[in-house]
Amino acid sequence: MKKPLLFAQELVKNTVKEGEIVVDATCGNGHDTVFLAQCVGAKGHVYAFDIQKEAIISTEKRIKSAGVQERVTLKNVSHAKREFWPQEPLAAVMFNLGYLPGGDHAIVTKAESTVAALQIAINSLKQGGIITLVVYTGHPGGKEEYQAVRDFCTALPQQDFTVLEYQFINQINYPPLLLAVKRL
Repeated sequence: MKKPLLFAQELVKNTVKEGEIVVDATCGNGHDTVFLAQCVGAKGHVYAFDIQKEAIISTEKRIKSAGVQERVTLKNVSHAKREFWPQEPLAAVMFNLGYLPGGDHAIVTKAESTVAALQIAINSLKQGGIITLVVYTGHPGGKEEYQAVRDFCTALPQQDFTVLEYQFINQINYPPLLLAVKRL
């Protein structure tokens, strides 16, 4: 069985085609940004968001090291600000909720902004597109954020979307879980 992050990447890789537009809604240290840039190829584009300058700097180093910086636009703003999202239909949006690994654990994603960004992602998703949310609940507010995101996803109409929840239920220390939303 795959860890939720690896399963999220598998779902995205099976959905995204070369030349498409995608979003990394929480770029963190840039791992998903590089992954997405490789998925879209030289003709595609990745928009990557993070509110922490430290995350943007880390992602910038990682994309330069991978040689994919020409296909990535970094945004040091909240993913909840619609005016910074691309106008084109999106093939995929990836979220990693929680805190920046190696960063300040007091700075975490919040239910309100995550649900706002998820609404933007839903409205921007093309037919057949996918949204993945790897959710970490072990920090203050993490369980509440998960519940808000899960409630949002549960309310999506089944004639338009399929929603998957994937998690390990016998592990300690708040293992991450995955929510995935696919537009039909």
